[in-house]
Amino acid sequence: MNLTDIFNAEAVAANYTEAASNKQPYLGSGFFPAQKKNGLDLKWIVGYRGLPVTLMPSNFDAKSTMRNRIGIGVNETEMAFFRESMLVSEKDEQEIARVQDSNDPYAAEVLDRIFDDAQTLIDGADVVSERMRMQLLAPLGGKIGIEIQANNVNYTYNYDKDGKWKENHYCRIVGEDDVWTASETCDPMKDLEDALDAQESANGTRPEILLMSKATFNLIKNSAKVRSGILAQNTTANVNYTTARVKSYVQEELGVSLVIYTKRYKDESGNTQAFYPDNVIMMLPNGSIGKTWYGTTPEERTLSQKDSANVSIVNTGVAVAVTITDDPVNTKTTVSEIVLPSFERMEECYALEVK
Repeated sequence: MNLTDIFNAEAVAANYTEAASNKQPYLGSGFFPAQKKNGLDLKWIVGYRGLPVTLMPSNFDAKSTMRNRIGIGVNETEMAFFRESMLVSEKDEQEIARVQDSNDPYAAEVLDRIFDDAQTLIDGADVVSERMRMQLLAPLGGKIGIEIQANNVNYTYNYDKDGKWKENHYCRIVGEDDVWTASETCDPMKDLEDALDAQESANGTRPEILLMSKATFNLIKNSAKVRSGILAQNTTANVNYTTARVKSYVQEELGVSLVIYTKRYKDESGNTQAFYPDNVIMMLPNGSIGKTWYGTTPEERTLSQKDSANVSIVNTGVAVAVTITDDPVNTKTTVSEIVLPSFERMEECYALEVK
């Protein structure tokens, strides 16, 4: 029995799919559902619908007045490429050969570890797409875009090249008594309502979802004005001032759903990072607001045509390739993706930076 009879791309994909079925999907996959396309180029249209404008009055028998379109922005760029591999050593292959003996627990343990290695690579591919989506949804300083720099590669994408989005869909609270760390004087409910109103004035649509980190939510919870607002609604002497009560208060008062995102990942240096940063709130409409686009990787395009390679696709566009090297004789697992989100509904979103 050869290792590739047991460990191949199809087996890796099946193993990952089974494991993923027990995991909660990343939040961004709901806002930016996955789509697949050929090649590297990505083009999408951002519509500037705005508020409806009344028709011009006209005389009879006169030519109609020509109206300019409210505006259509076309974004075009090249998607980002990511790829990593892991090897099964010759020594491990010798140990796995013992798996033919069903009573050998050590061989099975080595095989499980190899599948875990492949799982690690695919999980890393999932981190890339979620990291991109969350960068778009956390425009610190009003800069809406994606920036990933590692391994001598720089991927930088600016989704607001003319600065119009920042001008109309971003606000930063700067007053010493107004920033949310000033718990005794700040007024988060007023700031949130003002931001919701600003988005509705700019685009005619009112956000229905508030996305933030747990630390940002705690700033709301620690606000003296929020506390007094909640206590004023309760006539009982003792009120449990809980996270659930504060969350319910914000949602009921503002007519929104509040989403607190706490997932984390490790960056290229091995440091733990939050997908969604503190001190910023993104206000979103319901439904999908863009797409997570996947291209065709070299592994999918080329290796899948070779008898010496075994290729499967997971998560719409993540390619898993298992190949054999000759000198030394190793089994190599390569996971690759070409990925970039589009953001068609960015004009319906508003960011509030609170510190």
